[in-house]
Amino acid sequence: MERDRPASPPPPKDKTVPPSPPGVIRDSIRSVAYTRVGFLGEGGFARVYEVLDARGGRHAIKCVVKSSLKSKKSRTKLYAEIKLHRALQHPNIVGFEECFEDDDNVYMTLELCEVGSMMDMLRRRKRYTEPEARFFLIQVIGACHYMHSHQVIHRDLKLGNLFLDRDMNVKVGDFGLAALIEKPGERKKTICGTPNYIAPEVLFDTANGHSFEVDTWSIGVIL
Repeated sequence: MERDRPASPPPPKDKTVPPSPPGVIRDSIRSVAYTRVGFLGEGGFARVYEVLDARGGRHAIKCVVKSSLKSKKSRTKLYAEIKLHRALQHPNIVGFEECFEDDDNVYMTLELCEVGSMMDMLRRRKRYTEPEARFFLIQVIGACHYMHSHQVIHRDLKLGNLFLDRDMNVKVGDFGLAALIEKPGERKKTICGTPNYIAPEVLFDTANGHSFEVDTWSIGVIL
């Protein structure tokens, strides 16, 4: 069920394109090299590639250009994503492997989900059957329950952030908007998320803020 992917994405029109990382990405601290073999996707100043390690192991690697991290806010956001994702270990969450950097980029090596996202599959097939929806939703709810029990709100659950491994198991990914609830009753007030998936209180009740329930809303939209 894998797709052929070009080694580099076509340049988008009328958009600032972050430079591609080198063909061989090196983690100098651990003396590990990854060969870039495919392009998986992009968002903002981050791109995700398929890479091979020296033993032929397949991984995904998220590349964030350092030129996009000039502000304190952008650096804090990236470090929060790394810290939260690294701490989460669950069968239905994309595995976080390592984080390193070179002169130009910050890299995160991640578990590779060979089938792509659930949105990719929906575009190919046009629909999911009811048994499939039930199977996938149970896994999404399990991952969400785990995140919430660790005081993490994802805040961007959507079909494009639900990935499928070779055994068709769901893996929740992309923790770029995730937030940690640090004390009981804390409410977040940042307006964030993806249109059509955003809970009403995120947009219209910023005075009172939002918490774990916004993920529940997004799961309902996914269904």
